[in-house]
Amino acid sequence: MALNLNNLTFIIVTFKSGHVIHECINSLPITSKIIVIENSLDEKFKNELEKRYPKIKVIIQENVGMGAANNKGIALCETDYAFVINPDVKFEKDTINRLIEFSIIKNNYAVLAPISDDNNNPNYIIKNKSLSNFELDYLNVDSVDGFAMLINKKKFKDNNYFDENFFLYLENEDLCFRKKKEGENIYVLKTAKINHLGGKSSSTVYSKEIEYSRNWHWMWSKFYFNKKHYGYFYSLTKVFLNLTSAKIKFFYYFLTFNSYKKKIYQMRYLGLINSILGKKSWYRPKF
Repeated sequence: MALNLNNLTFIIVTFKSGHVIHECINSLPITSKIIVIENSLDEKFKNELEKRYPKIKVIIQENVGMGAANNKGIALCETDYAFVINPDVKFEKDTINRLIEFSIIKNNYAVLAPISDDNNNPNYIIKNKSLSNFELDYLNVDSVDGFAMLINKKKFKDNNYFDENFFLYLENEDLCFRKKKEGENIYVLKTAKINHLGGKSSSTVYSKEIEYSRNWHWMWSKFYFNKKHYGYFYSLTKVFLNLTSAKIKFFYYFLTFNSYKKKIYQMRYLGLINSILGKKSWYRPKF
């Protein structure tokens, strides 16, 4: 069945995101099927959201990370297409229609994404630019950012969506890497735009702890991703400078009494060490 609003479910993974999610929801077509996975046991958030938007299904759970929560949402949706989006994105009025129109003409993709309206921060990676025809209204890319990924479930017959070993960061790149390796297409439609606030999914009340968590998980995921796809020793070479820099900057900020920066680089170092030692991505934000 072709992509249309009746055959599409939006999956929004949230974590303390009550301050931004309404703009996101209100930018979607009013008849949209929406599943929200809240990575906390916030009953108040669930009740308020379901009261305000009666058609939305809200699941609350312990914080299992982005990939695992997206998998939960995809498993719950009964449509052939799942649109994984962050709560801090906003669609332009014609974005969904343009994606649907494109999909009717060209449906041979595993992942389709709108394009970011921020030209300075593209939401895709093309490793070999000579293989993509930039004169077309779409790009065949290597990967897209996880804040907006339209997934064609028919291309995932093994239901192997996001690797749940990633708690945060690179789970989207891993998914794209695997699908490209299988010979599948990943497209970005240049005529369909989306606005992404970037890093605003969680309330600023928790900004410090969220930042510590991000640094820990970014480093953990970087080593794990490279180890998974290229091998242990190659991954060590990729993170050597990160490891060295984190140690040096930790001691520098320790000596200059900058406790916040010291903690940032401590977290980066610890995330790497845990990943190098083969430990799970266990760190969780503390509130």
